[in-house]
Order: sequence, then C-alpha cells, then structure tokens
Amino acid sequence: LLAAALAAGLPAAAQQAQVGADEAGMKTLRTRVAKDHRAVMQENLPLTDAEAKKFWPVYDAYLKDLADATRRQNRAIIDYVNTESTMSDPQAKPIAREIASAEEAEGKARRAFFRKVEEILPGKKAARAMQIENKIRAVRQFDLAATFPLVK
Repeated sequence: LLAAALAAGLPAAAQQAQVGADEAGMKTLRTRVAKDHRAVMQENLPLTDAEAKKFWPVYDAYLKDLADATRRQNRAIIDYVNTESTMSDPQAKPIAREIASAEEAEGKARRAFFRKVEEILPGKKAARAMQIENKIRAVRQFDLAATFPLVK
C-alpha cells in the first residue's frame, strides 16, 4: 500500500516506472529521498514562478527545522546502538525521552510548515505539498523502523 501511495505522488513518467512498485523501485525512491528531499518535492509540485518565490523559502526553512529534529533523533539512536548490549533501565529512559522529544519537534515543524503552505498556495497545491511531504516522511519512518532494533 505504501508503494502505491508513493507512486501516486511521482511525475507521470516515474509513475509508469513505479507501477506495481517493486522492491527495486522502493529502493530507488528511498535513495532519492535520502539524497535530496527538496528535489523530490520540486519534481512533484508544479508551481508558478510567483508561487515558487513564496514556497521555496518556507520549504527550505522547514527542511532546516526538520534536519535539527532528525539530528537529535539520530544522536539518540546512536546512543542506543552504542549501549544496546549493556543497556540498563536508567540508560534507556533518557534515550527514549530524547527520541520522543525529537519527534515532537518534528511534528511542531511540520504543523508550522503546513499552516504556512495553506496561506501561500491555492488549496489543491497546498494539499499536494502536504501529501508529498507525508509520503517522504513515510519512507523515512519505514527505513528507520526497519533498521532500528528493538530494546532487549
């Protein structure tokens, strides 16, 4: 289902290549998202010059906020991985709190971004931007969930 949803947000040519979204297609999409989050948005959100002039500074600021939250989350995950085999309950709690706090910061950044997008783009384009961003996030969250081991 995720693969089909992601394919729906791609340009027509890419949609043809993604029909049935096999594992190789998902790997390609994940690589593209990891390599250049902004380019995936740019390729899938047609904007007029006037809309682009308003949208891209807002999006770039959002990506900066998102990167800060992601760095915090990654740091906590590294702490977990470094102590996984010897982790105690007292060590696990601050790591879990930091991951939750980073996720809250990401949510706050996303809400602020979505509010601004609604103000600067027509309704359908604003909704499309939000959908694309949600799909990008879903890919990233899936990858994180697939690679992050459960606490033992």
